[in-house]
Formats: sequence, structure tokens, C-alpha cells
Amino acid sequence: MTTSQEELLPTTRRALLHRIAVAQAEGRAPSLVAAVVRDGRTVWHGSRTSVDGHAPDENVQYRIGSITKTFTAVLVLRLRDEGLLDLSDSLEKHLPGTGAGEATIAELLAHTSGLAAETPGPWWERSPASLRPGLSDVLGEQPFLHPSGRRFHYSNPGYTLLGALVEELRGASWEDVLRREVLEPLGLNRTSTRAQAPHAGGWAVHPWADVMLPEPVEDLGLMAPAGQLWSTTSDLARFAAFLVKGDDRVLGAESLREMRTPAAPPEAADMASGYAYCLGLEIRHQDGRTLVGHSGSLPGFLACLTAGVEDDVAVVVLANCTSGPLLFTVAADLVRIVAEAEPRIPEPWRPMPEVDSAALELAGQWYWGTHAFGLRLTADGLVSLEPLSGKGRRSRFRANGDGTWTGLEGYYAGELLKAVRRPNGAVDHLDLGSFVFTRQPYHEGAAVPGGVDPDGWRGIGSF
Repeated sequence: MTTSQEELLPTTRRALLHRIAVAQAEGRAPSLVAAVVRDGRTVWHGSRTSVDGHAPDENVQYRIGSITKTFTAVLVLRLRDEGLLDLSDSLEKHLPGTGAGEATIAELLAHTSGLAAETPGPWWERSPASLRPGLSDVLGEQPFLHPSGRRFHYSNPGYTLLGALVEELRGASWEDVLRREVLEPLGLNRTSTRAQAPHAGGWAVHPWADVMLPEPVEDLGLMAPAGQLWSTTSDLARFAAFLVKGDDRVLGAESLREMRTPAAPPEAADMASGYAYCLGLEIRHQDGRTLVGHSGSLPGFLACLTAGVEDDVAVVVLANCTSGPLLFTVAADLVRIVAEAEPRIPEPWRPMPEVDSAALELAGQWYWGTHAFGLRLTADGLVSLEPLSGKGRRSRFRANGDGTWTGLEGYYAGELLKAVRRPNGAVDHLDLGSFVFTRQPYHEGAAVPGGVDPDGWRGIGSF
């Protein structure tokens, strides 16, 4: 993916550079690099550094910490799409004897398994992997802190189990499977489990003095699927484009939409801040935008990948310090700068390639009781049902090929929409998960549950 600095206006590029310069200076980061992706292509790269005369480019590796979890989740979804597992399966079904087998695969992906956040023993990010030679050393004697499925509790050991699951079902190491099934097809040639030159060194910056201390670099061993990877802004920009648009060689757009759907019950504080966890991805709400991606950290490094899917703008920000700049805030600002300065130009309106006359008959206004809704047919072959005024339940529906449609989102996700016809073939009403929609409010003669008063509508004088 070639970076084209001319794809953004000079004023936009200046604003982006200013934002990362402020982040590096105020966050006291030894270096900070960033990239912006639009329409699937890198359109800007910038960097700031404390070293005179040398700025890291888009090919310098940084550790990306828990962004690794998103790569692991992609591998698990591939197994699901191939029919080798179901997300509702217990881990025990495919990987017996772990002591944590009651958790389902979906719960592990969404951090709702109830497992502890960290491993027992020494701080695993700063201690040798030889201290954790087996899964029992990763999980400890009492791996569960909460009932499975009840609450969101971030768990690094949970993703170690998912990596072991991948190895069990593929018969190869997590690293080899990742390289073969994700890195090579997407061209992520500078993403690896161990540092490859050129790479940044990791530093701790003293909180009360402008001095630094080198951080150790440990191989994470069994914990690798939770946070081992090194990568570059160039490679992560490619990965961000994949997470938005999909790639059938790796994972299709439908499965990626599933990955971007909240799957964990949010804690009260998370709900207030607009945070939710999906299947290996995080969703945050910032500046009126929905941003999806993942953050990461290891001693000496911070990382953030996030995308505004509706704006078609994705951002990667990496720094080589243990703490300092708030990278998600920086990344969200970079998305906002591009989206506001150069808003996405929509595709031209085009009519449908062909008309489904039976579906066209249903287009127009419908009433659920006295609530007015509009049903529209869209050029992408979907049906849209939404309230005509104010807020209310809305959804798009996918045709099933038999005259029915299945809801894709919101309250009606998975619910069946169908037209119920009278003996003469005329449409009597729409049935949506047992709710009746009629052409007029409580249409006389329509099969409305509970019936319609035969005297019809009346004014105050009729009471």
C-alpha cells in the first residue's frame, strides 16, 4: 500500500501533523508515528521524534500489544466460517482438559468468559515465558473470577486459550497459521512475532523528570496470541482497510460486520463513556462518531488502530513509551480532522438493476398501530423499514429468496418480515415477528390481533 501524501489537502496534512506533534511533545514520547487510511488506501503518514535528523517512517516496527487479539479473533472466525466450530461451542468440545472448558468460544472472544484479567505469578509482560510453560501456568488453580457470560471482564489468558484452540484445529503453531492465513494474503510483510530491523526501542519515561529507562523485551510464549506482534503503520493501515471492507481470501465482509457488533454487556462506566467490546474489536463513541478498532500496550510501547466506518477513515498511531500520550484520543482526533475537512463524497445514486414487482408492491407507508413507518427498496437489494418521524425501531432486511426478508440490525435483527395476503392475492398486512403493519392505522378489515372496532374512528362527541 503506497502512501500518497497528495491525496489530502495541504491544510488537512498540516492539521494532522500539528495534532501528532502536540501528542508527542505533551505526552513526552520518544517517537510517535501515525497513518491515515481513506477508501482502503494510505493517504498520509507522519512522525515526530526526539532524535534530531531521524524520523521513523512507515516501515519501522513497534510492538502493538493487544491489537494482536484482533488478528487472533480473525483466525477464530475463519474456523467458524469453515464449519470447524460454532461460536456457541464450549472450549472443552475442541480443546479438552484446560480447566476453563465451560467458557464458550464467543465468551472468550468477547471477554465475557469470567476468566481473570492476568496470569498468576510475576508480571507476564516483563517476565520470561519459561515461567508459564503450560496452559495451567497461564490460568492458575482458580481461573474464573466471575460466572461465564455475565459480565465484561478483559482477559489476556482468554486469548491464550483461543490461540491454543487455533493450534489444535489447524495442527500448526499459532504463529505459522497467522502468517499463512492472514499476514501473507494481506501483504503484511513487516508484521512479525519478533522484532525485525528497523524497529523502535521501548522506553519508560520518568513521570517527574525528562529522563528515560529502556524497557525489557520478553517473548510472551503461550501468551503470544494476546499481545506478541510487532508491526508498522504501513502494515496496520492495510489491516485497518481489511477490517472495514473485508477480503474473501481472509475473512468476508459479513463476518467482519459480526466482529464489529457489540457482544459483551458493558459495565456502567463503559456505557457512560460509549465503550463496548465486540468479537476481538472495541467500539467507542467520540465526537458523534462510532469508531471501531483496538488499542494495545506492552512495556515500552503504545498502539491504537481505529476506524470511522461511516466516514471511511481509519487511523493507526504508534509510540515507543510505556505511558504518556493518550493514543485513542489522538487517533479519534485524526479521524475527525479528515472527516470534517474532507468529508466523504458519496457514491452516485443509481437505480436498482432490476425490479422485484412483489417487493415493489410493498413500498411506501405502513402503520404499526398508529406509528407511521416507511418501507423502501434500496439499490443494494435490501428493504429498509424506519419511522417517518421521531425515533423508533428501524432496520434493514435481506431478501431470503422466498418472498420473506430477515432483519439485519437493531430490534429486528434476525426477525422475519413477510407479506400476508388475502385469498384474492391482495396484501392484507405485513407480519414482522408477529407485529402487524397495515396500510392505514388499524386498517378496517385487516387481520389485526384483537380486532378493529367496527364503529371505526370517532371524535369527542361520540364518547
